[in-house]
Amino acid sequence: MKDLEIRNQKIIDAIIEKAKRVCPESLAMIGICGSFATGDYYEKSDLDLLVLINDDNGWQLSCTFIQDDLQVGHDIYCTTWEKLEYDSLYNNPNIAKLMDSKIVYCADEKYMEKLEALRKKAKDNLSAPLSKYDYLKAEKTLKEAEHFYLMTMTAENMTELRVQAGYTLYYIENAVAMLNKKYFRYGVKRVYEELALMEKKPHNLCEMIESVLSGRSSEEIKSSLTTLVQETMGVFKKANADLPTDRKPITADSVKGTYEEMFSNWRNKTYAAVNENNPHLAYMSLISFSAMLSELSEEWEIAEYNVFENYDPQDLRKTTQAFDELIEKYLQEYKKVDLQPERYRDIDEFVDRYLG
Repeated sequence: MKDLEIRNQKIIDAIIEKAKRVCPESLAMIGICGSFATGDYYEKSDLDLLVLINDDNGWQLSCTFIQDDLQVGHDIYCTTWEKLEYDSLYNNPNIAKLMDSKIVYCADEKYMEKLEALRKKAKDNLSAPLSKYDYLKAEKTLKEAEHFYLMTMTAENMTELRVQAGYTLYYIENAVAMLNKKYFRYGVKRVYEELALMEKKPHNLCEMIESVLSGRSSEEIKSSLTTLVQETMGVFKKANADLPTDRKPITADSVKGTYEEMFSNWRNKTYAAVNENNPHLAYMSLISFSAMLSELSEEWEIAEYNVFENYDPQDLRKTTQAFDELIEKYLQEYKKVDLQPERYRDIDEFVDRYLG
């Protein structure tokens, strides 16, 4: 291990010397990260570094090479302040380079102060309770997993299926970490250990991931992945429901015109769907209706509406009756704020009132 320490120091010294030669103002600091920072290294471990640069000239310090005597590959990648600032906002759980790098060289004390400020910003974010904003960032990552899940389910061959399933797993792991406001400290080798300690996660998460990895047929992989995605979505749904609501009590101004809009946009379309025996028209009208109700419920305290509870493609008349019942139920929102729908006997009465 002493030999590894000597090797590592030679690499660090070489970076510092090259910076002096080709970009003396570019190198801000160097930190050791990865296995040599966590203590997980062994005789074949490469050296992971935070090589923080101030400007584009610093990219000259980047290098990848293979050390033949140990058969170890090394990649010296540079990191910018902009990248660390992005990481400090906790947009993904892979921020160990920012948080845990052991600084071994710093060109100026001001750079250390700047780094500590970014670390503090990230720590403050991580230590705060899960907010709606935090949840939405985690959910965005989950949606990436859902995208690759769909790609897995439509893959045309086993190779493509495994690739897309791998991306799905990657984003599920990241999404779970973000839901728990954690970051991965120890890398891929110990990811199960870190996931197991997280509170908000599917039961037997790591076992379900292993089930996907060990699947020997497309059917096995798809089945295991489907279970994992469904379970993860359930955890997210519960976490969202447990968040303090920031919905506001409805006011006359907030719902005024919404009933009339629902009546105008979709009521007659559902009746036309019956006359034309057109399930597509009925279905898409209900989708739009549901979207409007969801949008309203995100901001305002309105009742829950199960738009598709009575949808029946074999009996569209039942669907229209259900729609009428729903918008009649929605009138209760108007009554809460002493609001009445705008109704006119005929178009002449409308014109008279509209212009009056």
